[in-house]
Amino acid sequence: MTDNEKRFIKSIFSGDSSGHDYYHTIRVYKLATKIAKQENADVKIVQLAALLHDVDDIKLFPDTYVTKKNAVDFMTINKIDGKRIEAVCKIIDEVSFAGTDSVVPDTIEGKCVQDADRLDAIGAIGIARTFAYGGSRGRKIYDPEIKSKMGMNKEEYRNNQDSTSINHFYEKLLLLKDMMNTTEGKKLAEHRQVVMQEFLNEFMLEWEGKM
Repeated sequence: MTDNEKRFIKSIFSGDSSGHDYYHTIRVYKLATKIAKQENADVKIVQLAALLHDVDDIKLFPDTYVTKKNAVDFMTINKIDGKRIEAVCKIIDEVSFAGTDSVVPDTIEGKCVQDADRLDAIGAIGIARTFAYGGSRGRKIYDPEIKSKMGMNKEEYRNNQDSTSINHFYEKLLLLKDMMNTTEGKKLAEHRQVVMQEFLNEFMLEWEGKM
């Protein structure tokens, strides 16, 4: 990653405490690069898409979400050709989890980036990000009276603002292991899944005062 790219990402996510910060992008960039090399994907497209996958995220930048203005402007200024800009924007559109409306990317490049982004949503990092995001949105840690909503579509998932951080594991995070596209993604997800399950087991024991 170039100094120019680092500066851009730092400027976009400066002050973010929701878990969609500069370091999230760095981790996704590194993971996506590693997976892309193993899958013989176009590493440059993968790296660009990983770098820019959150710069127009609807949760953070609703005004630029449709046009991908932040991503397109960055690539245009850095003289990325039109064909690559189009490919990167398509990957950005496909990456996000959208409940039952989630898509499998058409290209191996898209699959690499999607796996990398999802890997950073699970495991120990995923646990930390879940509570950071929940806190930034005023979500409760857990409430036994608020039940998890399973099988939500894209609209239902985005509008599910009254959920809890613990419910988020059941509504999304524990589902991601079986949604991985690549061999490396599937392998890394296995361990991270175990980390989350062990955390949830311990959490419930402590919640009930049994530990």
